[in-house]
Amino acid sequence: MQFVVRALDGAGMLEKRMEVRPRHLENMQKVSEHVICAGGLLDEEGKMKGSLLVMDFDGREGVDAYLASEPYILEHVWEKVEVERMNVVISNGLKAGQ
Repeated sequence: MQFVVRALDGAGMLEKRMEVRPRHLENMQKVSEHVICAGGLLDEEGKMKGSLLVMDFDGREGVDAYLASEPYILEHVWEKVEVERMNVVISNGLKAGQ
């Protein structure tokens, strides 16, 4: 099952985000086999304001376990996190789903 995780930072969190970012990237490495794509959401000035991840897990429990270990959550960088199911059809130009 594929999932989209859309997470928005709290107001004024850019400095905190950058401080926590090395731990976030280390954590992402631990779940890299589940990551289809991931990156920062940018504001009009090109500064990071959140994150978007497309992940593949056997079920929602996998996403929830990842989120429970996510430094951006543990350090209160992400203020709002939404998770939705997704059907990936094309990934990197290749047909990936049905």
